[in-house]
Amino acid sequence: MSSSVVKKMAAEFKSILIIKPGAIGDVLHMTPVVRALKDRYPESRISFIVSSPVTASLFSGNPLVDEVIVFDKKGAHKSLSGFLSLWRQLRSRRFDLVLNYQRSNIKGWLLASAAFPSTVVVYHKTRGTVVHAIADHLSPLMKIGIDAQRASHRLDFFPSGKDSEFADDFLAAEGLAGKPLIAFNPGTSHACKCWPIERFAELGDRLVDELGVEILILGSRDEKKLADEIRNRMTRSSHDLTGCSLGELGAVLQRVQLLVTGDTGPMHIAAAVGTRVVALYGPISPVRSGPVGEGHRILIHEELECCPCNSFDCKNPAFRECMEMISVQEAFDACAEMSQNSSVQGRAV
Repeated sequence: MSSSVVKKMAAEFKSILIIKPGAIGDVLHMTPVVRALKDRYPESRISFIVSSPVTASLFSGNPLVDEVIVFDKKGAHKSLSGFLSLWRQLRSRRFDLVLNYQRSNIKGWLLASAAFPSTVVVYHKTRGTVVHAIADHLSPLMKIGIDAQRASHRLDFFPSGKDSEFADDFLAAEGLAGKPLIAFNPGTSHACKCWPIERFAELGDRLVDELGVEILILGSRDEKKLADEIRNRMTRSSHDLTGCSLGELGAVLQRVQLLVTGDTGPMHIAAAVGTRVVALYGPISPVRSGPVGEGHRILIHEELECCPCNSFDCKNPAFRECMEMISVQEAFDACAEMSQNSSVQGRAV
């Protein structure tokens, strides 16, 4: 692409549409893309299509995103009339640049067609080698003159003032204000990525007894039973923080020393708000999805022949052996070292 064409496009990109339905981590991994676009086209208006109100909330405090549109394919936009209503809504925005990160989705292309004629940039996942999702998501920007290799991988997430009030009120009500806190996030999107609940319970007791910290157990409303099981197995007291909003979660995570977690959305929220994580990895390579930033610790047993398999379909006769191999002692040692040394460097990803 010639420099003259890039300059012409740069002058024309005033209204940008990004199409990226996905889970919490998938959407947060797009925030470096948003920042790179805004750095290059500071006068542009950026709209973002997501798949749920939950993931839409990830942008509620982001000053770089002007509009978040929920594509509710199982609800409001399931019918033809509902879909056409969304299409006309997009058509009225007169986008001149579309970044389509759902190239294999026919409805995604139909939504993109609302901006035609316009410049369309399509995402292609890197094949043959594993690269971090953020680097992969930034790579299409090379087509419009943005040096993706020099772009920051920092994640952006901005809890609101009300979220901060919630966090302060919660900690005060639980008698935790000013106390050292370590949070657990035991749930993940797939059973093969979960660490056994009895190990979370054992780890929690050891952290309380040996490090003098308080334990918070996080999760969605649907994960309350899981959190309750861990709390009931612990001999020491712990504190339940299931069912809060993502903004409230982010504000609480800003106030804890560490998060012990599997490969899941709250891990990325913690990284985005500057909280270090002890990340428990098994089937999925942390090279692709590991926490971004400094000071994190990744526990993974790659000496196991099938680890990581990069699949949610565990073929090992010993189901989830990769996660079972992570011992309580390993997790405790990581927490102890990180609690004592704030400059501990995590594995680069």
